Amino acid sequence: MPDSPHDPAQSLDVVLAELRACRLCRDAPLYPPRLPHEPRPVIQAAASARLLIASQAPGTRVHASGRPFTDRSGDRLRDWLGLDKERFYDAARVAIVPMGFCFPGPDGKGGDLPPRRECAPTWQDRVLAHLPDIELILVIGRYAQAWHLGPKAAADLTATVADWRSIFAGERRPRILPLPHPSWRNNGWLRKNPWFEAELLPVLRAEVVRLAG
Repeated sequence: MPDSPHDPAQSLDVVLAELRACRLCRDAPLYPPRLPHEPRPVIQAAASARLLIASQAPGTRVHASGRPFTDRSGDRLRDWLGLDKERFYDAARVAIVPMGFCFPGPDGKGGDLPPRRECAPTWQDRVLAHLPDIELILVIGRYAQAWHLGPKAAADLTATVADWRSIFAGERRPRILPLPHPSWRNNGWLRKNPWFEAELLPVLRAEVVRLAG
């Protein structure tokens, strides 16, 4: 891994090859504990992509498949976007760059641990520097929102997503839309916040048609 955060002279293919070979969290973790299993970084990216999905971290099924969102969360996310699998997995249209590229392990409560803290500072800038055509970033969950929105991200995910109009209409480019995680664990959240499907999803789907349809 190079000493500098990113080398503009490197191609995206080189960066992706280095990322997929990364074993930092297992062999030289900056934050304990050491990743207890073999890392398998998962990412989808091509320089021509105009839509970026900034997600959390792979779960067990994605870790097994090596392909992002090959689980029930992916089914729901594709429904939100109005994309079939062919277009969703077309890297030339859609980049999927999570906050943590490897499955972080179970949390002991039926869920997953947060994304590894080494991942984003090590890789995000290097990858995004090679995605010049991105026009819209979908920030899924509070870790992605904190990274991409900075101080504009509220401490509470609901408050951040509820503020989607001002975030989307802001001056920042690429534009950003905050989303909850599409996990089925969030069924209760969706029932309590019907405005998400009634108001935000139509805007989201119209943007997806424009950028990746």
